[in-house]
Amino acid sequence: MQNRPTAARVPDPGIRALFTREARWQAWLDVEAALARAEADLGMIPADAAVEIAQHCQLDLLSIENIEAGLAVTAHPLVPLIWELDRILGGEVGGYVHWGATTQNITQTGDILQLRKAHEIILDQIAQVLRLLAPLAIEHADDPCAGRTHGQHAVPATFGYKVGAWIDELCRHVERLEDAEPRIFVAMLGGAAGTLASFGTPGLAVQDSMAAHLDLLPMPVPGRTSHDHHAEYAAILAMMAATCRKIADETYTLMKPEFGEIEEPVPPGTVGSSTMPQKRNPKLSQDIRAAAAQVTALFPLALDAMRTEHEADGSTSVMIERVIQSSIELVGDILSRLALLFDGIDVKPERMRQNLDLSGGLIMSENIMLALGERVGRQRAHDIVYEHAQDAAIQHVSFRDLLVSDQEVRSHLSEDELDGLLDPASYTGACGEIARAQAERAIEVAERLDSAQS
Repeated sequence: MQNRPTAARVPDPGIRALFTREARWQAWLDVEAALARAEADLGMIPADAAVEIAQHCQLDLLSIENIEAGLAVTAHPLVPLIWELDRILGGEVGGYVHWGATTQNITQTGDILQLRKAHEIILDQIAQVLRLLAPLAIEHADDPCAGRTHGQHAVPATFGYKVGAWIDELCRHVERLEDAEPRIFVAMLGGAAGTLASFGTPGLAVQDSMAAHLDLLPMPVPGRTSHDHHAEYAAILAMMAATCRKIADETYTLMKPEFGEIEEPVPPGTVGSSTMPQKRNPKLSQDIRAAAAQVTALFPLALDAMRTEHEADGSTSVMIERVIQSSIELVGDILSRLALLFDGIDVKPERMRQNLDLSGGLIMSENIMLALGERVGRQRAHDIVYEHAQDAAIQHVSFRDLLVSDQEVRSHLSEDELDGLLDPASYTGACGEIARAQAERAIEVAERLDSAQS
């Protein structure tokens, strides 16, 4: 695959823009508008007042200067916004703004609206990565490489199989994200302590209606101490970051000159070092690893945020807000880099084959043992092959020659049979089948995500 000159310019997926001060203010205004409509639906405030409130819940109609002045005086995140909305509405209508609600009802629900937009971006990014992984899995479905366990050669695998494992894990994260949607994207309207007393008899109905206007689900218990849904989302983001880090770790390792099996895109003109002109550093992989470490480190804070005292505690709201915003911004960065990595990755099957041969056939010991075991029994075969494998490793002699010179082995396996059994390409099992199946799955999931977004 051709390297593309894009690695130095990672595209912004647009998630940070959703959590700017102004973007969050607009989301909070959207919730205030939905609250007014819901209360009008139930006859709690006049219908014409709700219409006028909704029409004025536009940040570009409000004075940012007035809001900032209010923030300086009150040190309160929402009250100055409500004051300014009241001011531009004027008269009796302004008195119906924010009726019965408490700050967290508005800010948490508004932030959920922004999170849902970020969630859609994340799903679109995963679809993009899956579309890039699918052809990679197919192209290298049968290209043998060393399967490594505990850092050592184990048995042959294929690079396509490795890619298939990445696809499988990413697709499960899609399932987790989608399964969590009804629990995550909820509106919370419970008033000061979650009792809905400020809304009177139709309290739950007001929450139901407000949620419907926002295309959210209502919280069954609108308690201000409930952050388990946030923590669940943080957990999924952390798991996804860990998967991406695993992929980046593998790229980072296999790009080392001692391995040389793959190389991430290194566009012309990219400088790896200010002093060493030869450096072709894994910039994308390093960025992914660093960002993923931050996401996984943030998750424990989400668990701490679930430990909220009594019926509300502002400190835990601040904690969970930081976890979710930072985590999803970083995951967006990670997925942008992962897409760039796979859009220009250089896979080197010839080097993989060279590395397979480094041990002089020792990587095929299991295959030899199983074939011999059909004649002499598995345990006896294991003992014979083990002895020759250890001698080959310690004495630096040919494993093949040791097998050929063993009369017991030769009485059951011919030299031609041994040569066939020592061929790594003959012992990759279901790797090709798995790689192709996962490639097909990647396309199916990407197409389903695309159609869901449209």
